[in-house]
Amino acid sequence: MKVSRRTVLKMSGVGFAAITMLPRVAFAGRNSVLSMRTGVQPNGKTRLVIETSLRPSYDISYPQNQMVVSLANTGACSVSPKLSGDGLVKKLTGVSVGDKLNVVADLRKSVAPIDKSSVMILPPNGDNEYRLVLDFVAGTNATDTNSKNDKSEKISSKQYVIVIDAGHGGKDPGCIGKGGTREKTVVLSVAKKLKKELDSAGFKTYLTRSGDNFLKLAERAEIAEKRHADLFLSLHANANPSRQTRGYSVYTLSEKASDEEAQKLAETENAVDKIGVSGFEKFSKEIRVALSALQQRAVAELSEEYATNCARAMDNASIDRLPGPSIRHAPFAVLRSTVPGALIELGHLSNATEEKLLKSDSHQNKLVRAIVKSVKNYNFDV
Repeated sequence: MKVSRRTVLKMSGVGFAAITMLPRVAFAGRNSVLSMRTGVQPNGKTRLVIETSLRPSYDISYPQNQMVVSLANTGACSVSPKLSGDGLVKKLTGVSVGDKLNVVADLRKSVAPIDKSSVMILPPNGDNEYRLVLDFVAGTNATDTNSKNDKSEKISSKQYVIVIDAGHGGKDPGCIGKGGTREKTVVLSVAKKLKKELDSAGFKTYLTRSGDNFLKLAERAEIAEKRHADLFLSLHANANPSRQTRGYSVYTLSEKASDEEAQKLAETENAVDKIGVSGFEKFSKEIRVALSALQQRAVAELSEEYATNCARAMDNASIDRLPGPSIRHAPFAVLRSTVPGALIELGHLSNATEEKLLKSDSHQNKLVRAIVKSVKNYNFDV
C-alpha cells in the first residue's frame, strides 16, 4: 500500500491540518535488494518476492522466456535468491544497468503480463523491509490494450490535483539561448500546453503562474500545498558551458547532489531566493523528529517513483537525455514541500539545435505527451 501524506500524519498522531507546519525537506536515498525468493501459490500461480531497503519503483518487461523486473535507483545485488523447486522460475539474476537493477527471471514457460494494479508493495513489518510481490501464471505475452486503456481512464477520473510550475518569470528570465530564447518563455508555453492536456485527461491542474510574473520559490511550493496537490511538476530549461551538451534530465530533492552537474544546477536555481520554515517549532522535539522522518521518507519515495515514470516516458518518446543517470538528485528549494514532485529540465537552450527544438510547437507537444503519459502511469493512491 502506498504511503499517503494523510497516512504519515495519522501514524504520528497529528491532524492533517498540521501538514503545512512540516519542514519542507524530503531526502532521496539509493535503494538496495535485501532478498529474493519464489514460491508456489494456489491455482498454479508462481510468486516472486523482492525485498528492498526503500519503497521500490519498478517496471516489468517480458523478453522471450524471461521476466525482467527493473528497479530504479537501485545498487548492485549481492544476495543469493531462494527458489522453490516448483513454479515457473528456474533462475534469478540481478544485473546492474546504469542506476537501475534488473532482476532477471529465467522461466520454464512464458508468462502472462502482470497488471500493475494487482502488484503488491508491502510496507515494512517486523523483520521485513519493503516487499515487491508479483504473482503470475503461464500464458501469452500479448499486451491487453483494452485493460491498459481502462486503467488510464480509471486513474484520470479520480480528479487528482497536479500543480505545474513554469520556472522563473518576470524579472528573472532564467537561462537565455544564443538565439535569444528565454527559459521563462519556453517553460510557460510548455506548462500551458501540459495543463490543457492533463485537464482533458481528467486531472485537475493549476499553474503557479499563467503570465510573465515573478514568484519566489517558497510561493511556488506554497501554491502546491494550498491546492492540496497530489503531484508538483516544476518545468525548466538548462544551460551548460559546453555548447555540445544537450538532453532532458529529471531531478528529485535530496540533501546532497547526486553529481556535480546536479549540484551546479541546484545552486543556480536556488540563487533566486531562499525558503524559510515557520511554525514547526511549535511542536515538541519528539513530534518534530517523528514527523520529519516519516514525511521525508514518504515524499522522497513517491517523488522517486514519479521521476522514474517521467524518465521512462521521455526515453520511450525518443527525447534525448542528458548523459548520465536517468534520475538525479539535488537540494532544489522549489521541491522542498510535503507534496511529491520533480523538477524537469526539458533540454538545453545553450545547445543551438536544442534551442530551436524547444521553441517549436512540435517538440513542445512531444514533451507534453511524454509528461502526460508519465502522470497517467503514476500510482497516486492517496
